[in-house]
Amino acid sequence: MTTPAAFDYQPTLEGLLVRLRPVMGDDFAALFAVGGDPKVWAGHPNADRYQEGAFRAYFDDGIASGGALVAELSQDRTVIGWSRYSNLYVEADEIEIGWTFLGCAYWGGALNAEMKRLMLEHAFRYVPKVIFRIGETNVRSRRAAEKIGARLIQGRRTPSPSPGGPDNLFYVVERR
Repeated sequence: MTTPAAFDYQPTLEGLLVRLRPVMGDDFAALFAVGGDPKVWAGHPNADRYQEGAFRAYFDDGIASGGALVAELSQDRTVIGWSRYSNLYVEADEIEIGWTFLGCAYWGGALNAEMKRLMLEHAFRYVPKVIFRIGETNVRSRRAAEKIGARLIQGRRTPSPSPGGPDNLFYVVERR
């Protein structure tokens, strides 16, 4: 068994700081305004995503996935980034959270932690494990995963989707 058929890939999740909602086609401009900054993608295996064409492909893939969520500030609905649920690389009773980015102004605080807490709580209603697939050299994302309690799964990896890029490692958080 993989992810249950009833899993809601695009819920609206509300926190004190962040609101996550399903992405729509007309969100491109607001998301590109945040993701068009080269610093957002520094250290990421796809460091060219700040370029409009590369970001458009990333955005379109997210729309097609049916699992992308726009992250907004709860107080004023300012778009600050996005994240996504996926079942592409999962094993039995898992869901993946990934493809997350936040604008630089929103790094290092409680926003990413609240986003992931909301997403984890939702996922744990359906599955006992959540995985994060992270580029081996993406130190910032690896540390962010560790901050929310994710642990590296030794020996589980996939090749980079970018030719010659670093492998992707897997982290897991298990329902308590």
